[in-house]
Amino acid sequence: MDNCIFCKIAKKEIPSTVEYEDDKVIAFRDIEPAAPVHVLIVPKVHIKNIKEINGDNADLLKDIHNAANKVAEKLGVAESGYRLITNCGEDAGQTVFHLHYHLVGGRKLSPRIL
Repeated sequence: MDNCIFCKIAKKEIPSTVEYEDDKVIAFRDIEPAAPVHVLIVPKVHIKNIKEINGDNADLLKDIHNAANKVAEKLGVAESGYRLITNCGEDAGQTVFHLHYHLVGGRKLSPRIL
């Protein structure tokens, strides 16, 4: 999608602080972090949200979770703990309509979402 900010970041058309990248996903620092560690993990192919996952693209979830494990290890939260969140739709708080996961940690998180 031409005007999607996450597609532009994945194509390196917009700068970001990349924490992990492979041929399927890119993980970069959130510009408005909710915790000391707040990284967005984004598939490089445009998928609107989790509702668009199907039998043809479900392997991306494995790639995203593998990336999350690597990012958590790299940023020192793998052992202490972190939260992995995806929003689906406006009522859930999705503001960028490109599937992405928030990896949040680096402090004690409340039982609530953030």
